[in-house]
Amino acid sequence: MTVSLEDGRRAVALARDTLEAHVKHAKPSRQGGDAGLLAEKRGVFVTLNVEEAGARRLRGCIGYPEPVKPLGEAIRDVTVYASEDPRFPSPVDPRELDRITVEVSILTLPEVLSAPRRQDLPSMIRIGTDGIIVSNRKCSGLLLPQVATEQGWDQHTFLAEACEKAGLPMDAWLDGATKVQAFQADIFSESRPRGDVTRADPATRN
Repeated sequence: MTVSLEDGRRAVALARDTLEAHVKHAKPSRQGGDAGLLAEKRGVFVTLNVEEAGARRLRGCIGYPEPVKPLGEAIRDVTVYASEDPRFPSPVDPRELDRITVEVSILTLPEVLSAPRRQDLPSMIRIGTDGIIVSNRKCSGLLLPQVATEQGWDQHTFLAEACEKAGLPMDAWLDGATKVQAFQADIFSESRPRGDVTRADPATRN
């Protein structure tokens, strides 16, 4: 079910409030009282981008692929985690807040992709619509739907990059022991730091 723009704006506002409070070591203004969609268990990712010279650079992106917690609680969790994304040398600094845009991706349940031949799996992925999860044993890699269009990847490259993110060989998706799942996302993003929130179309992100 498509998430409404109103619910998307609530989700981004909650993530922004959580980010500001955590980075400034302050008390969040939006505490508890989650209702509606925010009370439902949903998978979610929060992405933080820094505005630099008219372009956006990734500053953190972490989430829960599965609906393990109510959405409001999950957003609070992953916003904090994204602000401390270990891929970056330091956590988000208060001086960065005026340049950071907040994006929230609310996910559908992942579904396993299966095909009579493993070689046919790429044809089942819709670039600009599907995100993917590739997993084998304890290794797992997830890429959001918007990543493929932002990077200009086709289906084969998308799968290979997900495998690499999981720490697997780039052709591991051909292995029958490797599980490939697809999901979709409703994406909401600030148009500028602390700006209006709009629905993003992953098919046009580049």
